Amino acid sequence: MFSPLSQCLILLAGSVFLVTLARRMGLPTSAAYLVVGLLLGPHALGVISDSGTTRLLAELGVAFLLFTLGLEFSLPRMIAMRREVFVLGGAQVLITASVFAGVGDLLGVPWLVAVVLGGAVAMSSTAILLQQLTERSELNRTHGRLAFSMLLFQDLAFVPFLALASVLMAGSARPRLSESLVPVLGGMLAIVAVLAAGRWLLRPLFHVIAHSRLRELFTLTVLLVVLSSAWVSHSAGLSFALGAFLSGMMLAETEYRHQIESVIRPFRDLLLGVFFISVGMLLDLSLLRLPGELLAVLLMLVTMVAVKALLAALVTYPFAHSRFKALRTGIVMSIGGEFGVALCTILLQAGLLPERVGGPLLVAMVLSMVLSPVILNNNKRVARFLLREQGPARTASEREDEATHGIALRDHVILCGFGRVGQNVARVLESQGFEYIALDLDPSRIRAARQLGDPVMFGDSADEDLLAKAGIEAASAVVISFSDPTTSIGILRSVRSMRPDVPVLVRTRDDARLKELRDAGATDVVPETFEASLMLVSHVLMLLHVPVSRVVRMLGEIRNNRYAVLHNIVRSGNARPIDETSEHREEIKSVVVPPGAWSIGRTLQDVRGRGVEATFTGVRRHGILGRAPGLDTVLRDGDIVVIYGQPEELERAEAVLLAG
Repeated sequence: MFSPLSQCLILLAGSVFLVTLARRMGLPTSAAYLVVGLLLGPHALGVISDSGTTRLLAELGVAFLLFTLGLEFSLPRMIAMRREVFVLGGAQVLITASVFAGVGDLLGVPWLVAVVLGGAVAMSSTAILLQQLTERSELNRTHGRLAFSMLLFQDLAFVPFLALASVLMAGSARPRLSESLVPVLGGMLAIVAVLAAGRWLLRPLFHVIAHSRLRELFTLTVLLVVLSSAWVSHSAGLSFALGAFLSGMMLAETEYRHQIESVIRPFRDLLLGVFFISVGMLLDLSLLRLPGELLAVLLMLVTMVAVKALLAALVTYPFAHSRFKALRTGIVMSIGGEFGVALCTILLQAGLLPERVGGPLLVAMVLSMVLSPVILNNNKRVARFLLREQGPARTASEREDEATHGIALRDHVILCGFGRVGQNVARVLESQGFEYIALDLDPSRIRAARQLGDPVMFGDSADEDLLAKAGIEAASAVVISFSDPTTSIGILRSVRSMRPDVPVLVRTRDDARLKELRDAGATDVVPETFEASLMLVSHVLMLLHVPVSRVVRMLGEIRNNRYAVLHNIVRSGNARPIDETSEHREEIKSVVVPPGAWSIGRTLQDVRGRGVEATFTGVRRHGILGRAPGLDTVLRDGDIVVIYGQPEELERAEAVLLAG
């Protein structure tokens, strides 16, 4: 038996190797983690044991994933999607559970046990689906949104199924109503507690923590909030994930959302890897050795996936109004889930489910989760094939990529960083007829910018391959708008190794590393504090009636002398750099108008009349972007409204657009 340290080292080595291999082959990282768990788990090499600690870490990984999704899914959006969550989600669980409960009854399973078994099959994997849809940028598409609605309801529906399974384990063939209602009522109270705490406690708490300016304290507070909300939910009989999702949804309405997301991401990714490894460990390959067992497992796998996809597609059609979108949603929802595996395991361990049915079914569920990357990555192709339809020649994303590639072949400016400063530079270049390509690492910012029609690319600006795709060979200038000098120096070195002659303008906060930036190859460096001082000085001199020509000449001399006159200043002992995560930072955001939103059928003037101060910069409808829309524009279902302003203004605008 391997020691715990040896197990960790083997697990890390296997994960690093297979994740690297998966990335080079263009496969999702979840597939690599599943294979690691399959190979190193107790049913194969036996390096790792399926312990309670492993399962706990796996559940926390799902909780962290749902927390970050809650940050993107505010309470107004939840209210706007209530029909999809409760009506669509309820119909999917009820119909799927009923059909498979009927199949279980035909196989000789007692009917109450068959009901729990049907509920187990109706469940899909929240972690796998949401991670795959997010990686493929499909979470905000129609099928992704509808699938997410059903997953939310499944988290709620797990409670009564678990309560029924617990009563059956206790030996009660006819459970009393009170025994079944207690866990449900406890779950409802937990939801109310998490929502109340998020509403009245979290924002003041983070306001105090953020003003302390201690990064480690902010990180500890985020971890405390996630784990506390997950614990409250779990103590009431709900899943860890649901409580974490609700607390994230409450924090989505604060100005600290982006900072919280960046803090939680490393923990989420690590624990999600443990979750996928734990799923791979569940697959018992010994059941696949005998031809009879293998045939039973494959038959159950194909039947489960096909029937779940068909039923989910049928209940989705009234919401999607498209056979293609409904079938894509059905295919996405066809895989098994961790809640289903848990219910099935409970029934098997209690001896309530015959081994001849439960054993192959459990393996089929886990196998569907292992095969999920193949199923989900090809959902569009499979839907087109089954419907015998030809898709559009090019998607909107492909057209945008082609347009960006065309710019890369012509004279243009490369903007490294597309925050507030980068966007301001882009707007001025655009107004003067110059083309540009922006590079950034913030997925939400990239998504909003692409929906606005801006030529942006996701990736590290210091990556030479990305710079080549952005057309560094044809670029007439490069602007680095990141405020961190270390980041800028890395980008400068990459740019200079490819184009020693291209002019590079670098933004920095102050003069602390001015010489280092110039030595790295910056053509010119613009310190924010110095330029702000120059603007203030120029206004003061003009108020004192100094001739404009003299003021302009003086500013030019100061810049030519590299701000030498401004270097001799006395710094305060507690002086701090400008914080880009400040609540006063303006940014761009896109809001998808879902079915049931308050703003459908209303004009932007109606939205403005509800106290919205953010600027409406565009409305995208059927892939066509309308810039600077008039206030008489009537919004429709599926519109993407692009807004610009401070975080609080954006949250207010989203709340009004969705819930009024």
